[in-house]
Formats: sequence, C-alpha cells, structure tokens
Amino acid sequence: MPEAALAIDGGQTGIRAQIVQADGMARPDHQVLEFRGILTDRPLAPQIADVVARAHEASGHDFLTVSAGLSGLTDGEGLAPALLEATTGYGVTSVYITHDSVSSYLGALGDSPGAVVASGTGAVTLAVGATDVVRIDGWGYIMGDAGSGYWMGRAAFDAVMRDFDGRGPATALTEVVRADFPDLPQAYVELQRDPDRISRTAAYAAAVARLAESDAVARRICDDAAQELALAVATGLRRVGEDQAESPAVCFLGGVLRGERVRSQLISRLAGLWPHLQVREPAATSLQGAALLPFLTPDSALAHQVLTARS
Repeated sequence: MPEAALAIDGGQTGIRAQIVQADGMARPDHQVLEFRGILTDRPLAPQIADVVARAHEASGHDFLTVSAGLSGLTDGEGLAPALLEATTGYGVTSVYITHDSVSSYLGALGDSPGAVVASGTGAVTLAVGATDVVRIDGWGYIMGDAGSGYWMGRAAFDAVMRDFDGRGPATALTEVVRADFPDLPQAYVELQRDPDRISRTAAYAAAVARLAESDAVARRICDDAAQELALAVATGLRRVGEDQAESPAVCFLGGVLRGERVRSQLISRLAGLWPHLQVREPAATSLQGAALLPFLTPDSALAHQVLTARS
C-alpha cells in the first residue's frame, strides 16, 4: 500500500480532511471527508486526533504525516507533540500544524509575497514579505473580524432595530429580518439563546450583499466592510515591507468576497493605493495548502509559522 498522509483544513463551520500521497498530491481514489467544526473553547489536540482516527476508520490507511491548518490556534508549542502522541497508533511519525490563514495563503498564492484576505463568518488577512509574515485581525466576533459575514450581519441587525425605533433610516433589511423574527422586539432574546447565533448572524451578510444596489443602508454596510478589509490588506503589506512593491499580489477568499459590491469596492480602494495591483484567483484550496506544509523550505518566511513534531 503506498505511503499516505492526511491533510486537514479545520474551521469553525466545518473540518475537511483528505488523504494525500507522500508528495502532497491528492489521491484520486479518496474524496474529501467532512466533520463538525472546531470548538475553539476546547483543546485542539483531541479534536484533531479524532479526525485522524475517523479518517483511518473510513479509509483503512495509516498516515505517516498529518498536516493541518486550524482556526483558533492558540494552544502553542505543545499542540504538535500532543497530536503526535495521540495519533502514533495510526502510524503518524510527523505532524505539521499552522493557523488556517497560513494554509489558506499557501493554497492561494503559494510561497510568494503578497496578501490573502479571507472573509467568511470571520475575517483574517495574512501578509507575507521576503522574511516577515504578519496576521491582521482574525480576533473573533467579540474583539475583531471586521468586514466579516458576522460583522455585516451584526450591522444589519443594528440597522433594522434603528429603523424599528426610529433612530435610523428605513431599510429593506427590516423585511428580511422580520421574515425570520416576526416579533422584532423578541429577536435579540432568541438570538442570545441560540448556540448557533454566530453563524446565524453571519448568514444575513448574503441579504446585505443582495440588497446593496437598491438599499442605501445595505450599500453602506458593504462599503464599510470593504473599507475594513482594505485597511487590513494595506496594513499587512506595509508591515511586511511589500507596500513599496509596484504591483503587490492579493487574493480574496470567502463568501463575503464573492459578493459583487464588497469585492468591487475592496479592489477600488486597493487600486487607489497600488494602480498596478495584481488581483489573483486562488491557485488551490486551503485544504491543498495544508497538504503543502511539510514541503516548505527552511528559508521560507511561512516555515516559521508552522509547529512541528517528529518521532
């Protein structure tokens, strides 16, 4: 049986895993496995070890290597050894772990300078220079994630309740929210009780994007989101020394940036700073980026962002 490895893309809304060959290429005979998302308030090693165990059960394969890009990576240097110890029974001899912004970057732009901004439920930007890497935002829905789906959904709720109170302008978003919460004064109570309140709030970003052309309030929310994301990209490029490049490379990921208004406004703001800006389509997925972690060379700026453990 050929040697196999397991690549993992772990986000809060879901975990994806795929068996890959020892060279990092996906095995054509294995589909992507999907699991429940990461619980960032719990230790990561047991959660990822469970993914390895279930992938082993589903495939019958042992895995020499596990490489993972994970949301909520705060467990520090002890995470890779802990995961290695928990998975040695499945043949694992080496572990590579990084924040999911790094694996997303690898998939999108490879090991080259630029910036990748991802905006889905949350938002994070990773900028890479010749020697430096900086993460901008990605601090969660309470402390950050400016320009994210949650951020836009929260702004939509705020606008709707201002409309309801008479503190703000009328908006078509009120009808959208009222369809889900006929009794608007009770909406906040229902949301606070809902364990899925973060993703439920973020889901309203789609309505904001859809109404942006016809509703001034929705349009302002989209434009404000674009401004926040542009600020994150510009800050990241400045901090890694790429702001002096004539045509820095950027890539956009996530559902928010598939919306026409946010995307176009983000490009417009960045092009105002760099007229020859390169807006690239992602070369590969974040899962494929995770599979590439073992192949980063020691002189790569991204290599220093990877936690490793070997037996």
